[in-house]
Amino acid sequence: MKQTIKVLAIIAVIAGVMLLASMPTASAKLYGDANVDDVIDEADITYVWQIIAGVEEENELADANQDGVINARDATYIAGIINGDNPFPGGTLTAAMIFFKETVDPAVGWTGWYVRKAGIYETLFANDENMVLVPELATDYEQVSDTEWEISLREGVTFHDGTPFNADAVVYSINRVLDESNSRHTGYDFIDSIDKKDDYTVTITTKEPYAPTIASLTDPVTSIVSPNVEDLGTKAGGTGPFKLVEFEPAVSMSMERNDNYWGGPVKLESATFEYIKDPQTRAYKLEAGEVDMARGIPQAEVELLNGKSDLDVISKETVRTYFMYVNTEKEPLNDVKVRQAINYAINRDEIVETALEGVGGVAAKSVFPSVMPWSANNDLEGYPHNQTEALALLADCGITDTDGDGVLDYDGSPFEITIKTYTSRAELKPTAEVIVEQLKEIGIKASVETRDSSTLKEEVAAGNYDLALWSWGVAPTGDPDYFLSYHFDSSGKYAGWAGYNNPEVDGWIEAARTTFDDKARWDYYKQVQAQILEDSPEIFVFYQNELVGLNTGVKGYVIYPNEITFLTKEIYNTA
Repeated sequence: MKQTIKVLAIIAVIAGVMLLASMPTASAKLYGDANVDDVIDEADITYVWQIIAGVEEENELADANQDGVINARDATYIAGIINGDNPFPGGTLTAAMIFFKETVDPAVGWTGWYVRKAGIYETLFANDENMVLVPELATDYEQVSDTEWEISLREGVTFHDGTPFNADAVVYSINRVLDESNSRHTGYDFIDSIDKKDDYTVTITTKEPYAPTIASLTDPVTSIVSPNVEDLGTKAGGTGPFKLVEFEPAVSMSMERNDNYWGGPVKLESATFEYIKDPQTRAYKLEAGEVDMARGIPQAEVELLNGKSDLDVISKETVRTYFMYVNTEKEPLNDVKVRQAINYAINRDEIVETALEGVGGVAAKSVFPSVMPWSANNDLEGYPHNQTEALALLADCGITDTDGDGVLDYDGSPFEITIKTYTSRAELKPTAEVIVEQLKEIGIKASVETRDSSTLKEEVAAGNYDLALWSWGVAPTGDPDYFLSYHFDSSGKYAGWAGYNNPEVDGWIEAARTTFDDKARWDYYKQVQAQILEDSPEIFVFYQNELVGLNTGVKGYVIYPNEITFLTKEIYNTA
């Protein structure tokens, strides 16, 4: 009997003939999951035949075509789901998201990150869930010379508006980023031109040798858009697994699956993003069942949510580093020993256990977290908590408690430090408050001031600060040049914030940027990381763990460390 059932199952898969009077309606129930294991595969076809043969009992999900009868048509329908001929009954999903933009144009500022999360847009290359560079809308590339890169494009792809994806669309999209009116064009000034070679090949020519060229094309600002969409600010023309349905700035965005997705069948039928700034509100809505998923769960809520039978919180280390800019042009912070002393005074493990409730991050040793495949210098030990060493370094700089009041003095006055930070990320203020208490333990008179991010940027850029606690995705493209060039090359935009200038570091960064041998690049970056750790123009505190709450009916969700990808074709909801 078992052999007969297997043969019949194979016949049902091959047949692919639709025998249905009508298509089933959308439902959160996973119709077709006959053996009720939350997966639709060949085993479900076998299970249907076992029901027909009287070996197994009937159940609602075995009625794949929802016609009220379990028969051969259900086995055939399941085969169609597996083959992509029939829609996957993936249900709908509502997610509480953190940040929003006033537009859906991926080339405007950082909007690309948010529409990429929605599964609407794609890039030529991407980083997978392990931060490995993979082709996306491209299929391959060849380095023709030190300044020329030939990129082969995927054929048979169409935009959501029906426009064919081809070289013309790629040239159009990249040129939108290179336009001087684009606020982010300076990040792509290394590109001299992008030209169409044929319908499915483009050539990027750089002004000088630039090793991170391909990695830079993973940033969602370079999302490939349909040239035929007139208003990309309100209408989307991407190639992703989901199509934009409606967008209400600062409120919500709704999507439906792309039934013609080049990457294969999309499981989830539709999704809605609700933009909720307050992390506690996001957690409450998840607990109340008002949303199926919530990003940025407060650390204090993790244990509570994990205690619910229908909820779960998943976690993964990201490439987001929390660190402090140090004003190296202000006395006594211009002395490297003072900066090193502050590093030693910080107990990073205590910050993780208290400010982050033991779940929100990992103590930092240097710039890059170990989740990076090749960027992190894991030989570095960072600055272990050592109050004795901190006080000794400060004493070398003449900073001591001269009057016995428990407060260190500098130049005849109490040594005071203010940590400034912003309010849009929940982890910042409590982290700053813990650091303040740790500095007080060694006699530094410390305090916290909060600002909105735009005001703080102005103050830090003007040098009006001591320490500024910040959060950055240090390698969203997977290449270390992104953060190191911006922050530690003396010509970099943010190196000026700290006033940092080390010609040796400049030389290493430049050499790594123009060298194409990975091992040679890695050797340069190891030197850069060791030197900036010693110089301490920035103080690295912790690497953030992404905390995502979800109901247990959500399947196929994976956290991407660069925080760029969220909805994929594999996610679905059975709740």
